Amino acid sequence: MSKDISAPLMRDFGDSTEYKRDLGLLEAVSIVIGRIIGSGIFRTPAPIMALVGCTSLFGLVWVLGGFVTIFGAVVYAELAAMMPRSGGPYVYLKMAYHPFWAFLRGWAMFFVSETASVAAVALIFGEYLKALWIIAFGYPFGQLALYLIALGTIWLLTLVNLFGVQLSGRIQNTFGAIKVLAIGGIIGVSFTSWSTGSWGNFTNPLFPEDFNGSTFLAVGAALRYAFFAFSGWEGATYIAEEVKNPRRNLPLSLFIGITGVMVLYLGANSAYLFQLSPATIAESKWVATEAMKVALGATGGILISLAVMFNTFGNVSTQILCKARAWQAMARDGMFFKSFAKLSQKHKTPNNALIGQGLWATVLLTFAVMAANSYETIIDFFSATSAVFNLMVFAAIYVLRRKYPDVDRPYKAWLYPWSLIIVFVIYATFFVITLMTTLIPSLIGLGLTATGSIYYYFFIHKRGTLVEG
Repeated sequence: MSKDISAPLMRDFGDSTEYKRDLGLLEAVSIVIGRIIGSGIFRTPAPIMALVGCTSLFGLVWVLGGFVTIFGAVVYAELAAMMPRSGGPYVYLKMAYHPFWAFLRGWAMFFVSETASVAAVALIFGEYLKALWIIAFGYPFGQLALYLIALGTIWLLTLVNLFGVQLSGRIQNTFGAIKVLAIGGIIGVSFTSWSTGSWGNFTNPLFPEDFNGSTFLAVGAALRYAFFAFSGWEGATYIAEEVKNPRRNLPLSLFIGITGVMVLYLGANSAYLFQLSPATIAESKWVATEAMKVALGATGGILISLAVMFNTFGNVSTQILCKARAWQAMARDGMFFKSFAKLSQKHKTPNNALIGQGLWATVLLTFAVMAANSYETIIDFFSATSAVFNLMVFAAIYVLRRKYPDVDRPYKAWLYPWSLIIVFVIYATFFVITLMTTLIPSLIGLGLTATGSIYYYFFIHKRGTLVEG
């Protein structure tokens, strides 16, 4: 290890922790799968198809989303194996750049992107319960009921996560298995229901009427929904200090989990297309339910609505589990609300961070539910902000190789530097297109992120609360 690394910095390259290492490879893979498979595969096909309008570009968006995710994981795997510390991207940014950027990323995660994602998936749980309600009773329940269901989901799962990571780990295993079975069921049922499906849906229309600049922008805009559907793949890095043998199990969990999810996603979207026309997909908020209703009638709609509810419920649980560790890691370094640093003496869980996270998710949920398209509104709100910090995390691998060349790297990024260049160029292009197509929501998200500089100056820089390393 390089001689110029101070003792506090060595902590971030080491394995010591106050947490309990109760999670094995199975739990880590379950967390990756659980973080990725939430609402996206059941909800985002509609806005993606509405934007691109043809099956070839629809497929391209999903393949690009998976491709970029895999290359992003290649970069993350090196960082995770080198620094098995809870907090994930926050830790990597802290070690690569000035601490301000790590703080600002954490600030953005808390106030813009990550808690907003919790609210978005909780809303989809409520929407699919609404779809089930319509099938059962013939009429929908109101927006207030949807809000209360999403709110109850967030707080019930926050409560569960207060009582130790072992219980949370068992929940991840259970819901991870349900997620795989649910999507496998959609694929199996769709492609065995020959009488209701049609291969003609795959080619009608196959290509857009014109290939021009608008086509390029449509694909770029649609990517924000595909990236959201694949988001969370880095989830296991947030709980690195609770994973056994993290230098081996974290990279493995990323590759196993992402590869499996990509196969399932491509299969599920093919299943939707076999049962539904592109026009129907574009207009359907509950595409999985619609596909199963075509294949199996009302019974299919009921079964898949239940399956999606299990999926989204499990995803909210995984997000709550993982993300609170980032706030705790920041507070431990003196870069966030001081009370968030404290762990429960009995359960060794960051209970204050969990409760604070739940409170802000409640605020975002309250504002989002007032919008006409609340789900899309939330995604548009944080996509540009997330892209900026993802670019910084990806670039961190280059910075850290130069800054700490002698640090042990149990895993080195495959095809580096080309893997970094590919993912960086695609994400940079995506960021520009996101600004062009959703300027106002993007500026709101970036503006809220910028407010973190005020907190940093007055409560961290001037007070000198930062713990180096």
